[in-house]
Amino acid sequence: MQLTMYQVDAFTDQLFKGNSAAVIELNQWLDDRLMLNIAIENNLSETVFIVRQEDDSYAIRWFSPICEIDFCGHATLASAFILFDQQRATSTLHFFAPAIGKFTVKRGQQGFIDMTFDTQPPQLVTDTPAALLDGLVIPPKEVLRNRQAYFAVYDNADTIRSIKPNLEPLKSLAPYDVVVTAADQQYDFVSRYFWPANGGAEDPVTGSIHCGLAPYWAKQLDKTKLTAFQASARGGLVQCQLNGDKVTISGQAILYMTAIIHI
Repeated sequence: MQLTMYQVDAFTDQLFKGNSAAVIELNQWLDDRLMLNIAIENNLSETVFIVRQEDDSYAIRWFSPICEIDFCGHATLASAFILFDQQRATSTLHFFAPAIGKFTVKRGQQGFIDMTFDTQPPQLVTDTPAALLDGLVIPPKEVLRNRQAYFAVYDNADTIRSIKPNLEPLKSLAPYDVVVTAADQQYDFVSRYFWPANGGAEDPVTGSIHCGLAPYWAKQLDKTKLTAFQASARGGLVQCQLNGDKVTISGQAILYMTAIIHI
């Protein structure tokens, strides 16, 4: 069997920046183990598989090199970029994933793609796990959590850019990952994302976690339109717009590679 695969850098308009994802469209799902093996072979943050449905929507599934992931923003952005580029839709795409349900992706302005999801605001943690504090080394001023990750909030954006966590304790927090974040002068807020239990050491740009970061910082900064930067080595720009219990997460993308895989 031969499959066409696209590798896209998401949340950036420059090659070798943002977060890479492999995009594969299927006529029907492959065996779960085979899809995971493809993701392991690719060794990217995510490999995303999409299957077009009878109503022209797309079922979507995401795999890290370790396991299947419930929700991935940057790989969704990469998928939409490819589908728009191939003129599968002119302005709007509809997706479905079991963990988050139906959601809509639209072609935005100036090369941006707008993805609208339910917000996933974090709640304050009253009993912070020792493994989190051990892993982060630098104590946060506040710790919260949503269905995806622990949120460690700091006073200084320089701390976010320089922090060097001990990943082994953070791995023990599974199934939760860890995001560190702070307000910033150039952007509304910055973040970094560590996921040793589910994907690897550090995810370069994590669209999904902005479903929690955006409502948190919207409340702190008293604004509904926010510009965020994920301050990994590759870095990525994320635009967020709050509208009630929905958040539109926007980013750009660029094609790096088109390939044929043989399985």
